[in-house]
Amino acid sequence: MSNQNFVDYVKILFRSGNGGAGSVHFIRNRHTARGGPDGGDGGRGGHIILRGNDQLWTLLHLKYTKHIYAPHGQNGGGQLKTGASGEDVVIEVPLGTVVKDTDTGELLLEITQHEETKILFEGGRGGLGNDHFKSSTNRTPRYAQPGEEGRESWVILELKILADVGLVGFPNAGKSTLLSVVSAAKPEIADYPFTTLTPNLGIVSYRNGRSFVLADIPGIIEGAHKGKGLGTRFLRHIERNSVLLFMVPVDSDDIKKEYAILLNELKQYNPELLSKNRLLALTKSDMIDSELIKEMKKELPHDIPHVFISSISGLGIQRLKDMLWVLLNQ
Repeated sequence: MSNQNFVDYVKILFRSGNGGAGSVHFIRNRHTARGGPDGGDGGRGGHIILRGNDQLWTLLHLKYTKHIYAPHGQNGGGQLKTGASGEDVVIEVPLGTVVKDTDTGELLLEITQHEETKILFEGGRGGLGNDHFKSSTNRTPRYAQPGEEGRESWVILELKILADVGLVGFPNAGKSTLLSVVSAAKPEIADYPFTTLTPNLGIVSYRNGRSFVLADIPGIIEGAHKGKGLGTRFLRHIERNSVLLFMVPVDSDDIKKEYAILLNELKQYNPELLSKNRLLALTKSDMIDSELIKEMKKELPHDIPHVFISSISGLGIQRLKDMLWVLLNQ
């Protein structure tokens, strides 16, 4: 998917419909000149509803939509006729969509399942007609309820990619290359930083016809949790991943330090990310021999399992898949 077609953030003004007013009406026909009240109720205003769709991968279809209004309910009528309800507005969204209040940042709802349906804003209730207010002391009530107003507010829709494994690393760590090797995804690959500007998903085939989803997240840099570089715009995608695959090239100046910086960025952004299963992949390992690999193992972090891989030569790729599968099924 091209960069301009991947949209993971939109801001929209939603307004649910107002309820219709109850009717003030009295029975009048050839047999009854002055009958009792028969005013019907107003119809409910239309809801604003979000529904999950697993065929959508982006919020692109909402990019140029700034206002979404649901119709109002109709007023009640005579002969106890209830006004028609306003039609509900259903918005299809990709799985992993979260909705937040623009002013407070409060999480309003999230959609994670196909065809999962949630009401964002309910339509206003219809008002009661004057028939509801008749009594032994007031047989001709000349009033009815107005309909309730719908709710109107600006909200933010954010997409957090749903994937089993998320790739975490600095720019040019080999994340896109790995994704292109283990799946049918075709991410842009080049020898310069920030080649990947949007998350890419790939389905990785495993043994006996099994599979899992791998997400290539754009490269993180030190200070990303403060919004530096591409910052928090992409860190949020990592929140939905079950396993985090840290990727550090073997030619890094200090592998342990680079891993610590990546881990700290996740911790500063959301400490709960550290509770996820983690694996460290040392990329570009075709550049070194087995003796050097043995020496490097002594200098690696001790709190995370590791594997040496090369997307070019295929070194360690199957072992990587096996280790990820074990972590996913723990």
